[in-house]
This record gives sequence, C-alpha cells and structure tokens, in this order.
Amino acid sequence: MKVILLENITKIGSIGEVIDVKRGFARNFLIANKKALYASKENIKEVEKIKNELNKKDLEKKKSANDVSEKLKSKQYTIKKLSTENNELYGSVKPTEISKIILEKDKIDIKPSMIQLMNDIKSLGEFDILINLHSEVQVKIKIKVIAADTVQ
Repeated sequence: MKVILLENITKIGSIGEVIDVKRGFARNFLIANKKALYASKENIKEVEKIKNELNKKDLEKKKSANDVSEKLKSKQYTIKKLSTENNELYGSVKPTEISKIILEKDKIDIKPSMIQLMNDIKSLGEFDILINLHSEVQVKIKIKVIAADTVQ
C-alpha cells in the first residue's frame, strides 16, 4: 500500500516521501497516528502544499528533542528491585518504570515507546539505555539497579 509520510520516521522515510508499506502497518500505525496519508492524487498535491509547514514543525520537534537530550546526557538513575542472592531480579526493569523515574527525578516526560533497551534488565548492575527523542536525536543514559531487599 502506498502512503505519503507526514513526518520523518527512522528507517522508513522522510516528510512528503511516497513509500510502499504493508497494509496493516499503514492502517494501524502510520495513518492511525497521523504519521501518513493514503497516496491518492489529491493527497499528494495537498502534502506538496504543506511540506514547508511540516518541515518547520519537524525542526521545532528536533530542537525540543535536542534540549531534552542536553538535560539527560550522561545522567544516571537508580532503581531498587527485589533480588535473589544470585543478584538476579524477580521480574525485570521495563521501559514504563524507567520513564516514571525520569519524570519523578527530572520532570521530563519520556514515552516508554521511546526507550530502547539494549538487553532485558534482569539482574543487578549498571545498564546503558538508549532513548529515541526524534528520528535524528538519541541520548544514552545509565540505569543502576540495586537490591531493595534480598529474599531467602
């Protein structure tokens, strides 16, 4: 299915580009989240007209993403979790927990979908986390998992 992108999307395309994607991805994600339009002749003409406006909005988003990136750069957050004597966690640390801690500590709202875990966090220690703030802006933070209590 052919769609026209309304914003820059990593690994997919840039604003105004007509791309061919699977029908479900187009309907359920791109069009549902207003990231794309069906590629009809009318829509292609419409997007050509508003392309400059879309680029300005994208630049504003990129600027705010850079501001957030500066605030988060090389920060470290601590999470207390229950663990065994083998330093393994009961469960794991999820992106929702990480976003809540960032919101509590620094009052920065990060969506869990923006957080990219390199590996599942299932043990105590320090882990690098990548946060995708914009299609061109990423920031790396550290998460330190410490034991809340050990369970025998």
